[in-house]
Amino acid sequence: MANARSTCFLLASLVIVFTPCLAGAAQYNVLNYGAKPDGRTDSTKAFLAAWTQACGSSSRSTLYVPPGRYFLLNVQFNGPCKNNAIVVRIDGSLLAPTDYRVIGNAASWISFKNVDGVTVSGGILDGHGSGLWDCKQSGNNCPSGATTLSVSNSQNIVISGLHSLNSQMFHIVVNGCHNVRIQGVKITASGNSPNTDGIHVQLSSGVTILNSKIGTGDDCVSVGAGTTNLWIENVVCGPGHGISIGSLGKDLVEPGVQNVTVKTVTFIGTQNGLRIKTWGRPSNGFVRNVLFQHAVMTNVQNPIVIDQNYCPDNKNCPGQSSGVKISGVTYQDIHGTSATQVAVEFDCSKRSPCTGIKMENVRLTYMNQPAGASCNNADGTASGFIQPSSCL
Repeated sequence: MANARSTCFLLASLVIVFTPCLAGAAQYNVLNYGAKPDGRTDSTKAFLAAWTQACGSSSRSTLYVPPGRYFLLNVQFNGPCKNNAIVVRIDGSLLAPTDYRVIGNAASWISFKNVDGVTVSGGILDGHGSGLWDCKQSGNNCPSGATTLSVSNSQNIVISGLHSLNSQMFHIVVNGCHNVRIQGVKITASGNSPNTDGIHVQLSSGVTILNSKIGTGDDCVSVGAGTTNLWIENVVCGPGHGISIGSLGKDLVEPGVQNVTVKTVTFIGTQNGLRIKTWGRPSNGFVRNVLFQHAVMTNVQNPIVIDQNYCPDNKNCPGQSSGVKISGVTYQDIHGTSATQVAVEFDCSKRSPCTGIKMENVRLTYMNQPAGASCNNADGTASGFIQPSSCL
C-alpha cells in the first residue's frame, strides 16, 4: 500500500494524467454536497463538506470540482487528515466576492493548513481584486486584502496547472512548509495592482517552482526569511517587480535565506530582474549560497540589484546600516537590455559588506550601448565576458 501511495504522489508531481492514481480513490464531488456552478450561490459549505469526507477517508481520495463557476467565501481546508494522498481536482472556476470588504480582512481566501500529500490540480481562482486595488490607490482606509491561495504548516504539496487571476493581495503563499512543488501555473494581475506578489515563500524548505508564467503588480516571486533549498526554473516574469529575495532584515532576530537557485528565467518590462533587498536596520539575518543562472532581460529597469538600504518613506531606519550578511551570490549567463543606464547595482551595507559575489558572462546593454554598473561595499570576482565592466 505504501508503495502504491508513493507512486501515486510521484505521478501527480510529474503532471502525468491523474487517472491511474485515482482508479482506487474515493471521489467526493462538490455537487453532491450542494455546490451550485452558477457563479452566484454560496458554495462554501459544500466545499468544506466534501473536504471533510476526503480528509476523513483512511485511503487516498479526490475532492472534485466539475466545470462551472463556484462562488466561495473564505474557505479553510484544515488537517491533519487520515490519509496523505488527497487530490483537489478543479475543472471549473472559483470566484471570490466582488465586494472586496467581504474577505478583505481575512488572511487568505482559500487556505490549506496542517496537511500532508495534497495535490491541487487545475482550475481558475478569480480573486476579484480590482476593487481593493482602486481603494488602495485612492488613499482611502482599506483592508489589507486576502491572499488567494495559502499553504501553511504542510508538507508534500503539489500545485499544478492552476490559474490565479486578480488576487486582492498575494496570489500564492507557502509558509512553514516542506517539499512543495508548484508547476505549470499562470498568475495574472494588472501591472499597477499593489501588493499582488505572484508566489511568496517563507519559513519553508524544499520548494520548487517550475514552468510558470507570472504577470502582476509586485514581485513575480518573493523570497522571505527562513527559506532554504528553493529552486526556481523556467519562469517568465512580466509585468512585475522581478524575482526578489526580501525584503529581509526588518526584525533584529530573523532566520536567514540560503541555497537558492534561479535559472532559465525571462523578464519582460519588469521593474527589477534579479533582486536582493534588505532593510537598512540592525538584524542577524543572512543571504548565502545563491545562484542566478541563464536569465534574459528585455527592457528591465534594474536587471541586477542588491539594495541593502531599503527604508520606505524613511521611517524607522534613517542613518542605520543593514545587518543582513550577503555572501556567495553568483550571476552566471545573464544578458539582455536595461531600461536604465545603470544595469548592475550593488548597494551593500557599510556594516556588513557583500562578499563572494561572482559575475560570469554577463552582457547587458542600454540603448544599444554598454550599460553601467555601480558598487558600494561589494567584494567579489568577475570572469568571462562582462558588460557592463565589473565594479566589484
